[in-house]
Amino acid sequence: MQLFYCPEVYNGLFELNAEESRHCIKVLRKEAGDIIHLIDGKGCFYEVKITLASQKKVGFEIVNEWRETIRPYKLHIAIAPTKSIDRFEWFLEKATEIGVDEITPILCERSERKIIKTDRLNKILLAATKQSLKASIPVLNEAVPFKDFISELKDEKVYIAHCEPYEKQSLKNFQPSDATICIGPEGDFSIDEIDLALEQGHTAIHLGSSRLRTETAGIVACHTLALQYESK
Repeated sequence: MQLFYCPEVYNGLFELNAEESRHCIKVLRKEAGDIIHLIDGKGCFYEVKITLASQKKVGFEIVNEWRETIRPYKLHIAIAPTKSIDRFEWFLEKATEIGVDEITPILCERSERKIIKTDRLNKILLAATKQSLKASIPVLNEAVPFKDFISELKDEKVYIAHCEPYEKQSLKNFQPSDATICIGPEGDFSIDEIDLALEQGHTAIHLGSSRLRTETAGIVACHTLALQYESK
């Protein structure tokens, strides 16, 4: 099923933007009267019939609409951006396909990348959402210093994954529930950062016996919770 994106459907605007319209008409050769499927990025699918077929604007009327199946938990991944932006983009794509609700780039003491440009990254999230036949686009927040981020989450369930020889629990032992999972940079969180998280009452975890790259750790975290949920 080919999906198009129209975030304004829920506000009563029944037309695709220029980019989506061009792809619909010029690339896929759709015509007036054809049925296509849309998402609004907020959890709803729409089956619509084209009423106006132009490369600049595709108008439509709604035939049917339904909400996607919602996971019983919300997953927020706070992750240090990788030095290679390609690897961070790969993480965003795969995490979206597996299932994540919110992503926050965190700037740590050992971070090698401090600047994130979100325009391209949001396009990657949209493409991965459509490719995996989902209707909700993950929220990508602006980058924030880790110490500021962790200090504001005192009342939330937060797991910090790190490699230091502290007492840690395996993420696979937790039931899927609303949670924030923190993934550090290639050099790991600093001792001060780990101690700060633990002082706030957050939980130290590990993701297995292997030492993982940052982007791999983020994917493992998403997949661990998703697999537990899907296997029920």
